[in-house]
Amino acid sequence: MQPYNPDELPLNNLDYRQLLPLVGQANAALARYDGLLQGIPNPAVMLSPLTTQEAVLSSKIEGTQATVDEVLEQEAGLLKEGEKYKDIQEISNYRLALFRAREYLEAYPIRLGFVRELHRILMDSVRGQDKMPGEFRVDQNWIGKQGCSIEQASFVPPSPLQLQDHLQAWEHYLGTDDIDFLLQTAVVHAQFELLHPFKDGNGRIGRILIPLFLYQKRALSQPMFYLSEYLENHREEYYQRLKAISAEGDWNGWVAFFLRATADQASQNSQRVTAIKALYDEMKLAIQETTHSQYSVHLLDALFSKPVFRTSDLAQKLTAEFGVHEKTTPGLLKQLKDAGILREIQAGSGRRPATLCFPRLINLAEGRDVL
Repeated sequence: MQPYNPDELPLNNLDYRQLLPLVGQANAALARYDGLLQGIPNPAVMLSPLTTQEAVLSSKIEGTQATVDEVLEQEAGLLKEGEKYKDIQEISNYRLALFRAREYLEAYPIRLGFVRELHRILMDSVRGQDKMPGEFRVDQNWIGKQGCSIEQASFVPPSPLQLQDHLQAWEHYLGTDDIDFLLQTAVVHAQFELLHPFKDGNGRIGRILIPLFLYQKRALSQPMFYLSEYLENHREEYYQRLKAISAEGDWNGWVAFFLRATADQASQNSQRVTAIKALYDEMKLAIQETTHSQYSVHLLDALFSKPVFRTSDLAQKLTAEFGVHEKTTPGLLKQLKDAGILREIQAGSGRRPATLCFPRLINLAEGRDVL
């Protein structure tokens, strides 16, 4: 099989009569979602569980098995070495890459150097760390059944000799305006996946780039639109649509799939954001009524940003950031536990602090009752 020769961007053979109605539906759903985002005072804190869920689901597409609550428990020190620990490390790296990207995009557009830095973060200390983290491949790679030869491959990405030219053309396309920003996002993601520029981690990097590009285009007020839930639920079609581009030149089928995915996921995300905001507003009153503390909002934000935690970690955070006396926090947490807002996962013993969780938020992020 010969290496794939990518189409030049922008594409000139899209069927706009077929695609523009889907563009309109996806844009409308995304605008409704962003309207909700703009109404949230601190989305990075309040929607932290959605970021964790995206990291879990995007990594799951690549074969990891961990869940949102397991990731949160690991970060609170409850899980140790083992296969699940490796999965969770990959997910934590993905989330860290999302956070770093948000900071970067405040001042700079997406460039190839930035994409390499995301990859370096993603592959740090995990499986695949020996596959040139932060560097584009210099060898020919291919996709197929494990152990297959290049002749048996289902897809052979572009030759490394031409890869840099293709990447620079892709980077240039990022800085232009196509006929519609969502249609352009679909092309940006697929072209990156087809270039397959890294030895590992291409799918995750490509999915991270979706909200980042929408944010760069000012289609989102925050780079927080996560598509991996839909792509995981339609994994087979996701891969088939990408493969049909290289095998048959079927860009229309891929773009239509991506626009339907965006419209569906925007509606799902809107429902979840609405539910999280409602929970935040409810807990704002409940925690104040329970504790009568001047620090109740700081405590609430801490619970939303990290809903599974060691009591000592939360106490240190509140002391460092808001000047809460270290002896104040244990009493506040006991009140919330007695009120049923928090639940103990692991009791304190000796010098080991207790581990608590905020079950309603975790269940909301998972979409099912796990705690």
